[in-house]
Amino acid sequence: MNNPLLLILITAGVLFIAGYLFWPEKGFFAKRKKYKWKIIRVLVEDALKHLHDCEYKKINCTINSVAGTLNISGDQAARLIARLESLELILTKADNLQLTSEGRSYALRIIRIHRLWERYLADETGIEEVLWHSKAEELEHNITFEEANTLAAHLSNPIYDPHGDPIPSASGELPYLNGKPMTLMENGEWGQIVHIEDEPPAIYAQLAAQNLHRGVNVRMIDITKERIRFAANGEECILAPLFANSITVAPVPEREKNISEYKRLSSLKIGEKAEVVGLSKACRGQQRRRLMDLGVVPGTIIKAKMQSPSGDPVAYEIKDAAIALRKEQADKIYIKEYENLEKEKI
Repeated sequence: MNNPLLLILITAGVLFIAGYLFWPEKGFFAKRKKYKWKIIRVLVEDALKHLHDCEYKKINCTINSVAGTLNISGDQAARLIARLESLELILTKADNLQLTSEGRSYALRIIRIHRLWERYLADETGIEEVLWHSKAEELEHNITFEEANTLAAHLSNPIYDPHGDPIPSASGELPYLNGKPMTLMENGEWGQIVHIEDEPPAIYAQLAAQNLHRGVNVRMIDITKERIRFAANGEECILAPLFANSITVAPVPEREKNISEYKRLSSLKIGEKAEVVGLSKACRGQQRRRLMDLGVVPGTIIKAKMQSPSGDPVAYEIKDAAIALRKEQADKIYIKEYENLEKEKI
């Protein structure tokens, strides 16, 4: 080979390929190694979350439960458990997997990040409610614990996520969740939803579709082995006991005992007036701030002015200004009818 130019081109090509494959941090093999380690780290962190969930619910955690939760084979789960044991994050006692103090601390940090992300997605974005959990599952492995503390400060250090799950503090303290399953309520009893289990997704989607969420006040109408009948958001709802068991209720705070008896703005007919008495807890973040900026606050008089040809949205008059609200927005505004308001003043 006597052609210098050809030799230079071949040498340059070899160097390029070698650089592409072996360049530190940015080469193919370096990226592949990082990707492999990221997958392992995700599995480790998801396994620790599962172990903590079992510990919190006081149920046994086994290799099979890890495999089922993480959707991996039994052999993969066994290797993962061995890795966790070698890292001194778990112990195996009579086929029951248990967290060590270090493993519990690690699990709580991941749970903290996950629930902070869920709170962020609920309060700061317009992402669908049924996607909060799965999106947080993706995001929780991509920030450091220090960045999570910054996120918590941005959210004013919330204590609970939007489903009512307690958010561990930066020091690893886990707030206590009060309440009882809805299936233990008595006929005629009032309760406030303080927690809704977001797994499995199919059940949670059904509960979300009925506009059931943390902060809603419910009144039990009838409870049998076949069905649970109760009032919520001014409507009668029916759930199978399996679904209702995913809902935890607590006594209704004194200041909110009457709000569930009020109607929603969407029930107001054209030409009618009403007084705003509050916003639903489902009205969060930017949507809540926008409504309050428009004057939709307790004590304000609001009037239904006109309806679009399709019936949605509806134009309302408030403080000499007109605003258009869709039904899903008007559903989240509690009102006291103007007629009732006048009677109270007599």
